[in-house]
Amino acid sequence: MALAKDYDSVMGRSNDIMKEALGLDYNEFESGSVAFDYEALMKATGYTLDEVAKIQSRTGVGNTPLLELRNITALARKYAKPGYGARIFAKDEAANASGSFKARRAACAVAHAKKLGYKGVIAATSGNYGAAVASQAAMQGLDCIIVQECYDSHGVGQPEIVEKARKCEAFGAEVIQLTVGPELFYTFLSVLEDTGYFNASLYSPFGIAGIETLGYEIAMQCREKLGKDPDMVVCTNAGGGMMTGTARGLLKAGCTNTQMVAASIDLTGLHMASDTQFNKKSCTTGHTGFGVPYATDPDHSDVPRSAARPLRYMDRYVTVKQGDVMYMTEALANLEGIERGPAGNTALAAAFSLAQELPEDAVIVISETEYTGAGKHIQPQLSFARDNGIDIRFGDPNKEDKPGVNIILPKDPGYIKHEEADINHFRQSLIKKSVKKAGVEVPTQEDLEFLAAETKTDVEFVKKTLGL
Repeated sequence: MALAKDYDSVMGRSNDIMKEALGLDYNEFESGSVAFDYEALMKATGYTLDEVAKIQSRTGVGNTPLLELRNITALARKYAKPGYGARIFAKDEAANASGSFKARRAACAVAHAKKLGYKGVIAATSGNYGAAVASQAAMQGLDCIIVQECYDSHGVGQPEIVEKARKCEAFGAEVIQLTVGPELFYTFLSVLEDTGYFNASLYSPFGIAGIETLGYEIAMQCREKLGKDPDMVVCTNAGGGMMTGTARGLLKAGCTNTQMVAASIDLTGLHMASDTQFNKKSCTTGHTGFGVPYATDPDHSDVPRSAARPLRYMDRYVTVKQGDVMYMTEALANLEGIERGPAGNTALAAAFSLAQELPEDAVIVISETEYTGAGKHIQPQLSFARDNGIDIRFGDPNKEDKPGVNIILPKDPGYIKHEEADINHFRQSLIKKSVKKAGVEVPTQEDLEFLAAETKTDVEFVKKTLGL
């Protein structure tokens, strides 16, 4: 008998669809309360760090260069007090097969799909991950479908998203492009069910295990080049996978004193699911519209339990402005001769400011760069913003920036200043949401310890948050 394909029916079968599409029964990790066994979920991949690295090496992924940005470091020191201005390094993830760190996630997920005998893979993404999955699927001889939230209701898509669709199609993938709204997850589930393909989710343990090699490489390369661990690693933060996987890899390398900083573009006031505001943002990832909700409620993803849990690992959460990122993208090209896309440059803009807080012998590593293409240059993005009524001018981004209204380019590099987000507020939000979602009135001791681990705090912090 044919299954009902209306919205409510498909969404109601979500867990069953996911079980078939991932080969994982998430119920095995549940406690029946707030807590679940996160480390058991991660071990369920069945792969060690070394095995993941070998999988990646077979398809041109991993072992990317660690580049010192000497000229940008020198520029940062001009605005720092004497003796300050940390050395800035970038992990050049654009050297991966598909041009971004997402290839690490995709290599692990697609290889596992091949191992289990799936005929194809599907991913729901508007970003670089689609190109990564499509690239790896082509190498593994699997079919690939990318479901992409692309347009507003007038059929207008952002240049960067359209560029990513082009790249997916170049690798032979079928791209299903949708308007912004709830149909993305519904369509994704429906196509998974109809095809029987593997869910190459960004948020599965396979995807996060793939990023652990990135953190591990950063540690090994810093020790080889500099004889020390990095003092700070800055990760562009959206869905939280970069922060989670990189931190786990660093910890596996023994980097227990490296400060982990998440960086997002401040798009406060713009709603990501709003049709009218969809094209008012001039960056498609690495912003607070993804970073904050995914940090405080990681399980609202396309799997029952997300393996990306950034608040477990981050020490600080900072924001920068759209104009800061545009400026640093240009500076990277002009000063270092490295032309890269905007996502990794969110972390670069933050690192440029953060470096000025640290002494000259300190080391900051930006965990990624990404490829750039026709729609991923800042010029088409700025042109698109202007076409959507956004005012673009030079000034003081921290005083004049209004997301959806303007883009303020810093009038000189001294105006690039990160702002500290209230990470404890995010931690408290996660704790309260987790308890409410589980429908628990009195958390168990296991729940309290789990929430402390989830927020990198302690049981007393959790109790105080819950008023216990």
